[in-house]
Amino acid sequence: MHYRIEAADLHAHLYGVTLTIAQPTAGQRVSLPVWIAGSYMVREFAKQITGLSARQGKRNVTVQQLDKATWVIGCEANTPLTLHYQVHAHDDSVRTAWLTTQRGFFNGTSLCLQVEGQADVPHQLELVADSFNTHKTWQVATGLTPVKTDRQGFGTYVAADYDELVDCPVEMGAFWSGSFKACGIEHRFVVAGATPTFDGERLLRDTQKICETAIRFWHGHKRSATPHTHYVFMLNAVADGYGGLEHRNSTALICNRADLPRLNDNKPSDAKQSEGYTTLLGLISHEYFHTWNVKRLRPAEFARYDYRQENYTELLWFFEGFTSYYDDLLLRRAGLIDDAQYLKLLNKTINQVLQTPGREVHSVAQSSFEAWTKYYRQDANSPNLTVSYYTKGALVALCLDLTLRQHGVKNHSVSLDDVMRALWARCCTGKHEGPMSEADVLAVLKELTGRSWHTEFKAWVHGTRDLPLEKLLAAHGVKVQHDPAQLAQRLGLRVAEDHSVQIKTVLNGSAAHKAGFAPGDEWLGVDVAGKAPSAWRLKKLDDLLLYAGAAKKVTALISRDRQLLRLNLALPDAKANSTWRLMQDNPKLLSRWLGL
Repeated sequence: MHYRIEAADLHAHLYGVTLTIAQPTAGQRVSLPVWIAGSYMVREFAKQITGLSARQGKRNVTVQQLDKATWVIGCEANTPLTLHYQVHAHDDSVRTAWLTTQRGFFNGTSLCLQVEGQADVPHQLELVADSFNTHKTWQVATGLTPVKTDRQGFGTYVAADYDELVDCPVEMGAFWSGSFKACGIEHRFVVAGATPTFDGERLLRDTQKICETAIRFWHGHKRSATPHTHYVFMLNAVADGYGGLEHRNSTALICNRADLPRLNDNKPSDAKQSEGYTTLLGLISHEYFHTWNVKRLRPAEFARYDYRQENYTELLWFFEGFTSYYDDLLLRRAGLIDDAQYLKLLNKTINQVLQTPGREVHSVAQSSFEAWTKYYRQDANSPNLTVSYYTKGALVALCLDLTLRQHGVKNHSVSLDDVMRALWARCCTGKHEGPMSEADVLAVLKELTGRSWHTEFKAWVHGTRDLPLEKLLAAHGVKVQHDPAQLAQRLGLRVAEDHSVQIKTVLNGSAAHKAGFAPGDEWLGVDVAGKAPSAWRLKKLDDLLLYAGAAKKVTALISRDRQLLRLNLALPDAKANSTWRLMQDNPKLLSRWLGL
């Protein structure tokens, strides 16, 4: 397979793709994936394809579309076949493709048709320099293996098969670029959209610490066993955005431009900027940890991706949740945050889960399986229907880690670290290539501890009761302080405030639910019986406390479909709901957990 990629029209955001198939079958079928690995949602990438045509030699051959993403070509067998088409690329995310006069980016799942029956042959990708590099300032960054490229990186690359081709995104543009070695492995970091105040050297230093910590976590002193020989971070800095997508030897990231580290500001005085940079480092840590956990050690259901439809698994709580547990923990071990900062990040995760009613009706295993329809297609009622396999999965990892550390085995300390490395040895070494099941996790736990963990998994993974977090944290030097919840949480609302209060979500069982609030309502004002004046206009939710005073009940004045309604709202006591605040109670116990 040979894919020639060029800029058909930078202003129209169009890639031109020419696919040459050396030995097609008669009536060759081709298709474009409907999803990209790591993002569990059917995205219909084929909707951006236009002008698909085919030739054999000098002869045009027919192209017939069979379904939303599959075509059959009216060609002869074993005579080179050339397909040409264009792809519109104006999605500035990590999942699809983007093309402007300033920057180009794409995943192979958005541009590269899969040739039926030939997914396992070598695939070449050619990037045509002249079509992109009009000002001779553009460079290329990708995890693909170069065959013949120029100094800027334009030219030909090769992948062993289609899976590798679409698992190596391509970044193009006049980006900032730097590099470092982590445990002897070459790493490149490119940043598009950075401002002149961007401190690239600090980002390289901090990322190097993350990578070295992760490599040592998985391989200790046997660093030659790492699954990658080089790695590329591709970061797109924008006005407002956040996210990442893991790949086998690279990752695509997006962040707020303001969260980048700044020159002459090693310890930012702006707490918000400092918090933003820590969030960015956590994202880097998360996606890099995926190099092992999900790209190699992966669900058995993902042994071979089916790009035509959803690929279901109940194990995202492990692959995303456990990665979410370790991303911030490795920042702590790398010395990039301290104990207090780590507990603050963990605190946020705990409160997110406890403030989600869906945790009481949807297990984290179910959440994993239904990611395609529930987690990735959220609406106003999603918090009542499901729980995030990221956040609750991270707390399952926390409970497992703290339980293992608490009991040990025959005076030998056992932790979740040992479980992860044992799973790697069991599933990713020798003839094994990575597929893993829940049975493998249970088997490793039994091998390491000598007892069954089915009871915990039934309760924590497949059940909906709250996890034993407070008890386990107390045993490791962390005290839980229960503080009054914010007003929105006490009422059971998630809102937007812009000259009035717009209701986004109503949490089941809450005071707002019982009063009859609904998503889409506009909360205009409040009537407090017995007060003079009694009716007040609300501009923000906290105005309610100002106008209600000591009242136990108020009448909410709302607009619904331009009808004015009055809802009787019982105001909950400040102590009715609480939020957790984690506090260091025993530094010695805490250091045994966080200091390893």
